[in-house]
Amino acid sequence: MTGAKPRIAAVGAGRMGRGLAHVFAFAGHEVALIDVKQRPPADARRLADDARAEVEATIAAMTEFGVQTADQGAAALARIGYHGPATAEAALADADFVFEAVPELLDVKRAALGMIGAAARPDAIVASTTSTMMVDELAGLIARPERFLNGHWLNPAFLIPLVEVSPGAATARETVAAFMALLEGIGKVPVKCAATPGFIVPRIQALAMSEAARMVDEGVASAEDIDRATRVGFGVRFAILGLVEFIDWGGLDTLYYANRYMTGALGAERFASPPVVDRMMADGRIGPKSGRGFHDYRDMDVAAYQRETLAKLVDLLSHLGLIAPPGGVADGAASPASRTRTRTRTRSAPRT
Repeated sequence: MTGAKPRIAAVGAGRMGRGLAHVFAFAGHEVALIDVKQRPPADARRLADDARAEVEATIAAMTEFGVQTADQGAAALARIGYHGPATAEAALADADFVFEAVPELLDVKRAALGMIGAAARPDAIVASTTSTMMVDELAGLIARPERFLNGHWLNPAFLIPLVEVSPGAATARETVAAFMALLEGIGKVPVKCAATPGFIVPRIQALAMSEAARMVDEGVASAEDIDRATRVGFGVRFAILGLVEFIDWGGLDTLYYANRYMTGALGAERFASPPVVDRMMADGRIGPKSGRGFHDYRDMDVAAYQRETLAKLVDLLSHLGLIAPPGGVADGAASPASRTRTRTRTRSAPRT
């Protein structure tokens, strides 16, 4: 790798490419933001101007929010170079890590990855940012698949810490280690997952969002109250505890019996326990109270772990203004409930 910080190329100047340019430049990396599509000169200039304006706006927002100073923001902007097809190959040849961030169309990715494979250095690591295609499907489109993997970012890429990393069958172990280290070096939280549709978060999100929409449709609650419930009940807990950790925390037996009840009460097999829950229930692996659940608690100070977790939850709720003061809320004062209400939006009349 060249220089104190690896040089980055983002191929694709849309929202994802712009987000990657921001996050790496913010962390001190030189970044080439590359548009590889042949366009009329006026369209090419317009895209470059739009990309520059969007990155400038997000960096200005980070300054406004106190994340950085104006000078630091200006320094980040100075680290980003914008390239069209004419200078793309030279920019790619200079990069240590190349991110493919073109639209989710196989022909478009084939062209982009073919160009990257031809122009990038043999030791460069190439990562797709695809959210829909399997890494092994794309690995066949590029030279040196051992240097290729998928890095799925959650939007906005410059802000959300998580990156889901999917190695392919041919990806070298050293490639994964270097890629994870790069992400950790810019403050991201990479997690490794198998190449499977939906990765981790989108797969869970799809189920949760579909169930929320279903409850609106069934009249269980209004959209506003479902949003309020998920923000102050669902969201705050899972900001502190992982989903699997939460199963252990409450006891896997709780989930097991809840699933049985919900399946019968709603007549919906989607609430049936997955086989792993049935197996663990039969084995008595139900969480801290049995010593093991999905995690192993046998050598852990469980009481200290629970106190630490509750302290984090108190900190978060206090920051959000969701803990009522001792003695309750005084007349006329803003209550925690009032802070969670969805803002009223002006809606236009429905079209007929």
